[in-house]
Amino acid sequence: MAGGYTRFGPLPKPHVSRIHNFISKGLGATMWFWIFYRVREDGGVMLGLRHPWDHGSGHHEVEDVKEEH
Repeated sequence: MAGGYTRFGPLPKPHVSRIHNFISKGLGATMWFWIFYRVREDGGVMLGLRHPWDHGSGHHEVEDVKEEH
């Protein structure tokens, strides 16, 4: 009927400049490095394996000092 029309033909690749391609790869790598860093630091909290207030280190605990009157 309407000659030459291909309904589901291949789409042409969009033109992306080299600077945009370079910046997108850098930002993507930065995102993944940040995610991996946060998982290393807070992975147990993110997975629900521990609570953030259950750190267990005793060097920040406040000692109760009884004042004698």
